[in-house]
Amino acid sequence: MTSVNFLDLPPLLSARGTITLPGSKSISNRILLLAALAQGTTEIRDVLLSDDTERMLDGLRPLGVGVEKLESHVFRVQGCGGNFPVKQAELFLGNAGTAFRPLTAALALSGGDYKLSGAPRMHERPIGDLVDALRELGANIEYLDNEGFPPLEIHPATLSGAGRVSVRGDVSSQFLTALLMALPLLDSEVTVEVVGELISKPYIEITLAMMARFGVQVRRDGWRSFTVAAGSRYKSPGVIYVEGDASSASYFLAAGAIGGGPVRIEGVGSGSIQGDVRFADALALMGAQIEQGTNWMEARAPGCGRVMPEASGTHRPPPCGESGRLKAIDLDCNHIPDAAMTLAVVALFAEGTTTLRNIASWRVKETDRIAAMATELRKVGATVEEGADFIRITPPASRSSIHNPQSGIDTYDDHRMAMCFSLAAFGAEGMRINDPQCVAKTFPDYFARFREVVQAVPVIAIDGPSASGKGTVAQLVAAKLGYHYLDSGALYRLLAVAAQRDGVPLTDEAGLASLAERMEIRFEREQIWLDGELVGDELRGEQCAAAASKVAALPKVRTALLNKQHAFRRAPGLVADGRDMASVVFPDAALKIFLTASAEARAERRYKQLMEKGISANIAALLLDIRVRDERDTQRSASPLQQAPGASLLDTTALNIEQAVQEVLARYPAKGSKS
Repeated sequence: MTSVNFLDLPPLLSARGTITLPGSKSISNRILLLAALAQGTTEIRDVLLSDDTERMLDGLRPLGVGVEKLESHVFRVQGCGGNFPVKQAELFLGNAGTAFRPLTAALALSGGDYKLSGAPRMHERPIGDLVDALRELGANIEYLDNEGFPPLEIHPATLSGAGRVSVRGDVSSQFLTALLMALPLLDSEVTVEVVGELISKPYIEITLAMMARFGVQVRRDGWRSFTVAAGSRYKSPGVIYVEGDASSASYFLAAGAIGGGPVRIEGVGSGSIQGDVRFADALALMGAQIEQGTNWMEARAPGCGRVMPEASGTHRPPPCGESGRLKAIDLDCNHIPDAAMTLAVVALFAEGTTTLRNIASWRVKETDRIAAMATELRKVGATVEEGADFIRITPPASRSSIHNPQSGIDTYDDHRMAMCFSLAAFGAEGMRINDPQCVAKTFPDYFARFREVVQAVPVIAIDGPSASGKGTVAQLVAAKLGYHYLDSGALYRLLAVAAQRDGVPLTDEAGLASLAERMEIRFEREQIWLDGELVGDELRGEQCAAAASKVAALPKVRTALLNKQHAFRRAPGLVADGRDMASVVFPDAALKIFLTASAEARAERRYKQLMEKGISANIAALLLDIRVRDERDTQRSASPLQQAPGASLLDTTALNIEQAVQEVLARYPAKGSKS
């Protein structure tokens, strides 16, 4: 179920399938800028379409760079040979560090007057070390607000002819990347010395590889210094392809390791230039089974066999024994700074305490990722210790102990927080992700693609009019499948009973909603338990029914009970009956049944039930009551009784209960479903 502000992921049983990755953000933005700085025209294929790449394109076009979109993910860039045609411009670059830092360096050395600004978080991300290095070369850069941070104003440089500059390596590798990419704009040879330990080294490897593709070879002394020779100039390679995004691969590989697998990703593999492909090595250290080729990778959980198709064409989750649980690791993550975030959530499903070290760069990303990750992991039940450059995670005792916080997982406008915590839905309760749209920064359709490879706890939703027999049929179907059972109509009656017990007025909407969230309900065949006590006849009286109708009209109560109904969705599956199970509560149900019968048949069944209990009844009155209730239920403004889209009609007028149960089971050939 989605809304503008959050996404509810159902509890997930397993993961399997194949995903073709979108293009790498890091490579896309590097190639776009290099193509703009090069001599000649470059056709770039498999470009990532996301907020970050849009920010780079938004920066290049006002500078006079010719950019033409030939088709989806394919762009033609007319290079300007390092001389931007437009010499005065104001650029807004959002929160895209891979656009802001390199453009700052290129514009500072190209001659012109420019203002660069971004989103509020971009103005909190340090840039002083890059500016200091550019000033050593003669750049004229002013801070427009806080010293050391954007926004910036750039004026034409007075080149100093300096042959050696220094830049800190322990804050962000993007500073070194930006410098190296801009140095071919100068005529002289320049050596960049790295001060301190260089973090995120694999991203520098990407930079050097892309510069080489555009004809500029950088000499290096290990990770201590890098030299760009005099006379270096970028030349178009003609056509160039963007690799699939290795950081994005981490979520799908992790899903395979947690959910059984196999999950295969295509577009990146052992031949990749991206450091984040080594995330697969980290999963292997945790016990996951990893296979890979030049352009693909595949992950399965420890001890999980391959999925075998059944005769029906469906697939069952792979068998996983006690060895199927991942193991905790203690890892230096300097080589996989972005993908290491995924490991922090994978740690929820590992045995033991996981420590991720050398991740100081998390502090200066889209948010303070160490603090954000620690906060959200604690919400789901983990014990977390955080330091300046590490995070230590002890998971809950089991998957069933992973909480889905009612307030949801906050994502801090950080795409990777949203994508990482989608994996927490493999806990027993699913997971609510706040502001899911933030994934647009690098992977706009992430959640749709995620659904392609995960299988949710299946639901059979049986809706229908009063006295249609849906409750009895649902109970028997659940018993035969070994699934949980939910009588949704009983929830409102139970709330009415609880309100009377606790003295909560039926007009107190907030009090009733709070009570609805607190009450504990258990169904065992025909028995219903409320807060540990068996309830029975009090649910069937007219007074209770009238009270239930009153509380059901309150929006806050309906929302609270909707969450309560979602909580019944637990492995191995759920059979739920009501009037809006398939249309409102579980629209993703694996099987939707609209069970009905003629009004006459329903009246006769109700009459027999009452007579068997020794309750006198009049069949004509029962028939009238059923017709009145049908009319009222179909005309309700909230969740009217109707056959949901995709629901299968089952008319039981001529069927007995056992025949109806067999018909439902016949329409449900598999115990697995897509989420």
